[in-house]
Amino acid sequence: MKTDGSAPRTSPFDDLDRRLIQALQTDGRASFSRIAAVLGVSDQTIARRYTRHRSSGAFRVLGLAEPRALGEVEWMVRVQCAPDAALPVAEALARRSDTSWVSLMSGGTEIAAVCRASSSEHSDALLLQKLPRTPSVVGVTAHCLLHEFYGGPQSAVSKSGALTEEEVARLSPPPPRPPDEPVALSDADRRLFEALGRDGRAPLAELAAITGWSPTTVRRRLASLRSDGVLYYDVDYAQHEYGYGVMVALWLSVAPAELAATGEALAAHPEVAFAGATTGPHNLFASILCRDTGALYTYLTTRIAALPGVRTMESAPRIRHLKGPGPYLAPVTTRSRR
Repeated sequence: MKTDGSAPRTSPFDDLDRRLIQALQTDGRASFSRIAAVLGVSDQTIARRYTRHRSSGAFRVLGLAEPRALGEVEWMVRVQCAPDAALPVAEALARRSDTSWVSLMSGGTEIAAVCRASSSEHSDALLLQKLPRTPSVVGVTAHCLLHEFYGGPQSAVSKSGALTEEEVARLSPPPPRPPDEPVALSDADRRLFEALGRDGRAPLAELAAITGWSPTTVRRRLASLRSDGVLYYDVDYAQHEYGYGVMVALWLSVAPAELAATGEALAAHPEVAFAGATTGPHNLFASILCRDTGALYTYLTTRIAALPGVRTMESAPRIRHLKGPGPYLAPVTTRSRR
């Protein structure tokens, strides 16, 4: 038994856990009965597994808004702080509803985060006014995400191979049909997304009470938002339970003529959880997951080294994770999530 006050570490996810998580990544609101039928187990088994891991904080399903469908802009932000100030600044950033993926990087003096703004004209509120004026913040760089090669409803879980292609096809919803113009959300829509950003599998009755709609209207609206590519589901999970001991932010400088081909090749790598083209001197960003530093070295010197058009590379390991894909912090649990 541990005596240092920290939570005991549970066993890693087993095969059924991994199959369940990939099923939820494929369709976050799929019924337990549908998942059970695909995985070949009972409804009760799936319900018990989900409830246990959701309660412990091992994973949770989030319903998130696709920024581009709403006409929003995402910024990849790096904040340099004095050593004693980095954690408080990172915690303050994590509490904001317009941030995600907040982490302490490298030697603990740099913060990485993704920030969303309703348009490029409204990005100055955080990036130009608040952060630079924060005491002990010594530098801020922000680069606009131009194109996503891999991410959103796709994650490292989607590449895990826990499910067969046929099982993924049985669970996959119809592909979205993105609208030609940005979608305008009503106040009720925003309340809906706030609830889904905390629990993507919140019951229809709960969502009806929050929005003021009937359960039938909620069901129709969820289907409409998803078919329009505005709503997608993501699983926020404990990465160490998958055997990932190292997460690295990777910035590549790629020749413009090779950017699209390099980004698509990078997106296909099993180690890549996210890849996108950005503005700035490093025009290709990726989030890399590896078993350990040895596996990371092998990856950088083989797969990355073989990519076409790469001129320079910068990497930074994550040393502390504060916030995942959703706009809201996860509830505090009795165990460490990451």
